[in-house]
Order: sequence, then C-alpha cells, then structure tokens
Amino acid sequence: MPNTDPSGAPFPVQLSEEQWRERLSDSEYHVLRRAGTEPPFSGEYTDDKTEGVYSCRACGAELFRSDDKFDSHCGWPSFFTPLAGDSVVEIEDRSLGMTRTEVRCATCGSHLGHVFAGEGYDTPTDLRYCINSVSLKRE
Repeated sequence: MPNTDPSGAPFPVQLSEEQWRERLSDSEYHVLRRAGTEPPFSGEYTDDKTEGVYSCRACGAELFRSDDKFDSHCGWPSFFTPLAGDSVVEIEDRSLGMTRTEVRCATCGSHLGHVFAGEGYDTPTDLRYCINSVSLKRE
C-alpha cells in the first residue's frame, strides 16, 4: 500500500509492513493494508446503532460519527460524511474492471472502503461511505 496521499505527501503515521502485521490481526491486515473487503453483513458495526465516534482501527484517528451513520442495507456500515473533510482521502480505484472511489485514513493511509454518490439515499450529501467494520473501532 502506498505511503503517500494522492498529492504525494507522506501519511503522518508510517510503519513498516512487519510493524503493521504485528499490530493488526490477519483480517484487519487484509482489509486495512491490502485493500481487502470483509464479507457483507459480517461486520460488527453493520447494524450498530450505538452513539460514538468511529476511529481507524490501525492508527486510532477519528473518522466518522454515529450521527452520520445510516441504514443503507448494503452489508457494510454506511456514513453520509466523514468526521472532518480531511480525516479521509479519496483515491480513484480502477480495480475489478470499473472506476470507484477508494476511501483511506488520512493519518495512516489504511484502506477503509469506498464512497458512492448519486444512489438516491435520503441523506444530506447523497453520498454513501461504505466502510468495512474491521477498519473501524467505535469509541
């Protein structure tokens, strides 16, 4: 996984792959550091309604608030906006034969999920940040 954001600036938290492997479980490493995806409807936060702040499981940076979470019924936790505009970075993703927008933690560069626009959800932004539960920790 690249150690720089789309502008080429280094992410503030830089660890070696060995350090990431020591810090994260196998499933966390697969999603956060290898841009994997957890199976739909399997994550601990998919249907969670508890109030709090969702942070990056890899580095602890605050990413999303429960107030911005909504039921999209897509199989992963969905948010209509990040905590602050600079808490995540969005990167064009051309994998799987399509163009999507990948969402990464702006602090450590870990993969969180993807953001989709124009799907018609009744949210203030008409965005769906589709985020892997394993990428998050609610506090």
